[in-house]
Amino acid sequence: MPPGRTKADALFTRLRGDILTGALQPGQRLRYGQLCEHYGTSMGVLRETLVRLAELGLVRGEQQQGFQVTPLSAADLRELTDTREEIEGLAVRRAITDGDVTWESELLAAHHRLERTPVTGGDGEAADPPQVSEDWAEAHACFHHTLLDGCDNRRLKTYAASLRDAAEVYRRWAFTVGHDQDRDIAAEHAAILEAALQRDADLAVALLRAHIRRTTTTLLAAMERQWPDQA
Repeated sequence: MPPGRTKADALFTRLRGDILTGALQPGQRLRYGQLCEHYGTSMGVLRETLVRLAELGLVRGEQQQGFQVTPLSAADLRELTDTREEIEGLAVRRAITDGDVTWESELLAAHHRLERTPVTGGDGEAADPPQVSEDWAEAHACFHHTLLDGCDNRRLKTYAASLRDAAEVYRRWAFTVGHDQDRDIAAEHAAILEAALQRDADLAVALLRAHIRRTTTTLLAAMERQWPDQA
């Protein structure tokens, strides 16, 4: 085990990988005894790890029944996508109208961080199939949240951010089980940035909506192939 890496860290990596690759299926109940035996770990380490996974939205707690892998729902994904396109689009339009030079500077910095952070890395790079790295996931979230930060309507901005957070589990599944080999996500982010800095609200909103929609299309196709009962 690498220096500074705890048993909980190692278990987190293994469980996260098994969830994102489908070894642990969406909706599957996670039974403590079976997991402890399979992964060779203690109950305490397992509980700590499941709490961390719940914070990422990859598992969810059930009252008096422990945890289960977060189910995927095509209907929920479609509704979430439609709502995000409308709400995030409105928030970004307001951000472009309201944002000042400080917002522009912060957006440039967030994009630079995203651009310079490898999509896969560490344990994510070694996994088969590759998994998005936590560093990239954080940089990606930072860029999109900064894009919204120029909006001066606090409620609108907060609601848009909460919808993005709700979509995180779907984004992670899309990368792992439905990775779009022809997609240039970096180019999509760069185009959104350029439109925002040019104060072209119509173009920025159109690009953002297409960016959101493509992830959904990719995952829905993967769900039909891999989990037809959930699509």
